[in-house]
Amino acid sequence: MTDAGTDPAADGPAAAAPLGVGREPTGLPAVDALLERLAETDRLTADGHLAVYEDVHRGLRAELTSLDAHPASAPRPHDPRS
Repeated sequence: MTDAGTDPAADGPAAAAPLGVGREPTGLPAVDALLERLAETDRLTADGHLAVYEDVHRGLRAELTSLDAHPASAPRPHDPRS
């Protein structure tokens, strides 16, 4: 809705503006790459954020799932002194 005398184009999507949210490395390259992908949202209007968020969420879930797929460290041999 516009007021009289305003530009109707001003009611369209707002221009993209960085949120200024810092990202700290986790030390896990795959996770860091996914988190860095969030920086793409700084160049997108809000209606473009969802695709990036969903992709990053999917990637992070896959990383968490892969942690379950790794075998636990081998059990230590029984210490007869215990």
